[in-house]
Amino acid sequence: MEISMGLMAIAAGIAVLTGCGAGVGIGIVFGKANDAVARQPEVSGKVMAQTILGAALAESTAIYGLVISLIVLFVKWPA
Repeated sequence: MEISMGLMAIAAGIAVLTGCGAGVGIGIVFGKANDAVARQPEVSGKVMAQTILGAALAESTAIYGLVISLIVLFVKWPA
């Protein structure tokens, strides 16, 4: 039984949806960072360092989703 190309395209599309979660996560990270700096401007250096780390971690989930979708599309699956 061979997996149809349409089914693989649907699976790849679902895997790419992790980008939506990453976008929401990055938005929340930067929103909270802006709130923190607005309340205490003197800690902006520490907040920015943690913000960049949080954004990188959130973006890594989107990259994993992209890799999984490429694997689903281009790997020859056994029957």
